[in-house]
Amino acid sequence: MKTFLFCVVVLLVILIGAFLYRVLQGPTIFDRLLGHNGISTKAIILLIVIGISFERVDMFIDISIGYALLNLVGALAVAKYLEQKGASIE
Repeated sequence: MKTFLFCVVVLLVILIGAFLYRVLQGPTIFDRLLGHNGISTKAIILLIVIGISFERVDMFIDISIGYALLNLVGALAVAKYLEQKGASIE
């Protein structure tokens, strides 16, 4: 079981690296926002996998929910700012 969880963690870190590339090289602000949301989603999954490996899922689920709420509020704040600024996809 530990080997499987280790492989899952390695895969998630690789995926976070791919999203980090999108954040750093994204041609538009929308690509960067999507990359940030992808990193946050993978980090939440990573926290849950770590909780499973330490056999403390209840504690890590609470941390993951808090992190997800912070991510949601941050993404909504950026979206509202871009809407008021009048940013376009082009």
